[in-house]
Amino acid sequence: MARAREPPVDNAADLDHRSMELGGAGNSLRHDRRHLIAFVTDGESEQILRASLSDMLPEPPDIRRGGIRAAHAAMLKTTSPKILVVDISGEEQGLKALADLATVVEPDVCVLVIGELDSMEFYREITRGLGAADYLPKPLARDRVTRHFGGFVAGRAPSSAAALGGRVLAVTGVRGGCGASSIAVNLAWHFGVVLRHHTVLVDPDLYRGNAAFLLNLNPGDGLTAALESPQRMDTLLAERAAQPAAERLHVLAGESAVSDVPAYAPGAAGVLVDALRKRYNFIVLDVPFAPVPLYRDLLDLAHQHVLVMEPSLVSLRDILRLNIVAPATGQAPLIVLNRLGLPGGLTRRQVEDGLKRKVDVVLPDMPRQLRLAGNLGEPAIVSVAAYRKPIAELGKAVAGAGVLDSLAGSGPAGPVSKQRRWLRFGRPK
Repeated sequence: MARAREPPVDNAADLDHRSMELGGAGNSLRHDRRHLIAFVTDGESEQILRASLSDMLPEPPDIRRGGIRAAHAAMLKTTSPKILVVDISGEEQGLKALADLATVVEPDVCVLVIGELDSMEFYREITRGLGAADYLPKPLARDRVTRHFGGFVAGRAPSSAAALGGRVLAVTGVRGGCGASSIAVNLAWHFGVVLRHHTVLVDPDLYRGNAAFLLNLNPGDGLTAALESPQRMDTLLAERAAQPAAERLHVLAGESAVSDVPAYAPGAAGVLVDALRKRYNFIVLDVPFAPVPLYRDLLDLAHQHVLVMEPSLVSLRDILRLNIVAPATGQAPLIVLNRLGLPGGLTRRQVEDGLKRKVDVVLPDMPRQLRLAGNLGEPAIVSVAAYRKPIAELGKAVAGAGVLDSLAGSGPAGPVSKQRRWLRFGRPK
């Protein structure tokens, strides 16, 4: 039986009604989200921030003692505020620490940084390279804080609608039965629960809702309503339409009656994905391959495609036909060889010879374990140790070079590379 959850959004009217309850369709604030949280390393800076910003805030400022590491630890456990002030004083690798922080806060957070270095090059690296809204060197002065930070705190800064937002990943089976849905579910769990990134799993198959079923959730009608009425969609409504599977993992799925024909408004996929990217660090799409306009639009919006195949000749033939490039980034797809060791199946060498390239990730054939996990409504990586490592490898591959290394404990910290700057704070342009 599915766990008791908040009742799903039943239709477009209910979706709009919930928006009014939360303060209007255009309101990007949630009831559990603080306006500002600051982390500073010294008492003088704390006093100046409190005196400078208190009158601009609708609530007393939440100013805590600690640097960027304290901010990182806190953001792993709590809802991101609208504005986050972090102190990088004394941090030897401040740029890397900021890049790591970007992976655990919501993409639309306005990050304001204070520190000890007074350098134009450093300022540009933080604001243009990492996407922080502004930077002030110490010692702080009340008039400078008000002048530079005041506009963001008072809401007069440019809207965060132009934020780069989260990364969109499309997992597609080259044919039915390859296990793409299971891989998408486990990948989303890895990002949202294991690594604690804000993650949403989207299953656009509006009839089956397999992604929700595999996580013991009720699919609801929120996704259908969003795709039928994209003019009502914004970040808040996109989140309200999703079902929480864990603190930082939500699921958008549908389970329409077989006799229904859900409407799909042209361009609705783009509106939905844009809204989700402002709220989540990762959007994992479990997209079937079929000549359906919704599926094609979602595939075109993905930054990275993951093609899932099984060790068979028909699967090999299909993947050679589907070796597509993501239009959003120009990146070639990653190939996952699932169910290796399937009785009567091809070997890895035979598959790679047929592809004329190496496969990126290999998962073993574990029908009994995966069937049990599906029946229990939990991802296989929770109980099947042999499944965790390949899913973690896939997570690193799709997230971008080096982005998740520090969180996965993969070695000493290094400089921030240009390859990892796709994951930035929601800096207003």
